[in-house]
Amino acid sequence: MPDFAAWLTRLQETPWLETTVFLAGLVALALVADWLTRRVLLRLISQGVRASSTRYDDALLGRGVISRLAHVVPALVVYLGIPHVPGVPEAVATVTRNVANAYMILTVALAFGNLLNALGDIYEAANPVRARNKPIKGYLQLVKIIVFIFTGILILAVLVDRSPLLLLSGLGAMTAVLLLVFKDTILSFVASVQLSSQDMLRVGDWLEMPALNADGDVVDIALHTVKVQNWDKTITTIPTWRLINESFKNWRGMTESGGRRIKRALYIDQGSIRFLTDEERDRMRRFALIDAYLDRKKKELEDYNQRLLAEGRDPVNTRRVTNIGTFRAYVGAYLEAHPRIHPGLTRMVRQLQPGPEGLPLEIYCFTSTTAWAEYESIQADIFDHLYGILPEFGLKVFQAPAGTDIRRALATSDAG
Repeated sequence: MPDFAAWLTRLQETPWLETTVFLAGLVALALVADWLTRRVLLRLISQGVRASSTRYDDALLGRGVISRLAHVVPALVVYLGIPHVPGVPEAVATVTRNVANAYMILTVALAFGNLLNALGDIYEAANPVRARNKPIKGYLQLVKIIVFIFTGILILAVLVDRSPLLLLSGLGAMTAVLLLVFKDTILSFVASVQLSSQDMLRVGDWLEMPALNADGDVVDIALHTVKVQNWDKTITTIPTWRLINESFKNWRGMTESGGRRIKRALYIDQGSIRFLTDEERDRMRRFALIDAYLDRKKKELEDYNQRLLAEGRDPVNTRRVTNIGTFRAYVGAYLEAHPRIHPGLTRMVRQLQPGPEGLPLEIYCFTSTTAWAEYESIQADIFDHLYGILPEFGLKVFQAPAGTDIRRALATSDAG
């Protein structure tokens, strides 16, 4: 004990050393308090939350409300301890206390923002249908904006050591000037917050905005502008606020789904559509993909026609297999067996409204890749095959007459 008193006396005789030692002790105390709070207290709270039967506190834990509040403890230690460090100038102590106080205010505000996110999660988990029909996300975001505005005013007031009411009175007089001078910045800031909070756009997303001739990958998102590298390698710069005021298409959903849509039609010459004879139907059994379809169709039609004839109806009412229906079944089976067509997404072959260009037979499916070059190659291979095999079903593709067709028809007419 006398040794410690002697050491303390010698320490007081060297002011700069005394100040250094006390500052080091304060920093060490803050680090110890931070470690105890985060490693011990938070762990105990987390275990208690996980052990409880209610799920509401899990949302608080998952959103980081409690862990965010833990940052207050070391700042509070610095705030309370800096005035007791000998030799520290009053101005330095005041600035340190103000910074620590501002940090605590910011931490509490961020924790409150996380709390609002947790409340949104609880609301959605409690009643998903109601949350989908009447979302509260917009209201929570509005509360966040108001809280962060007041937080900014409080932090500024603490840092300059002035009353917040004084800042508010001066802010009212400057509002009109600030809105005029920083109009674009304010609009861009609000747009950036909305883009980020709603996860509307990320760097790397494929963005399409025809109004601004933008069609490519997002390479940069800044406060005022979003840069899009188009597929021709040009750069389109979009004001951030226009992404909120106008519509755009984000292809991220397609990329995340793992499949890219094929939606293209074969235009069938309607004059080539007819019934198949029994011999032609038997020849179609060469195609392994429609063997089961032909068996099922044969039994279905035989049962129907026998019942029809048994009722004494005219044979003209009997049903027969058509070449267009058989081809449609073949295309469906072909897509189902194709290794590069996504099995978990929508797949169909359908007829659209016929018109002067013929009967559109639309192929609707998704490839198993979203890479552009691979997608185009898969799509081309599918239609190469379908165009090539179409005559096997006695069908023709519609094509408007070309000059050579007209000359051939005229020559045939003259020869006749």
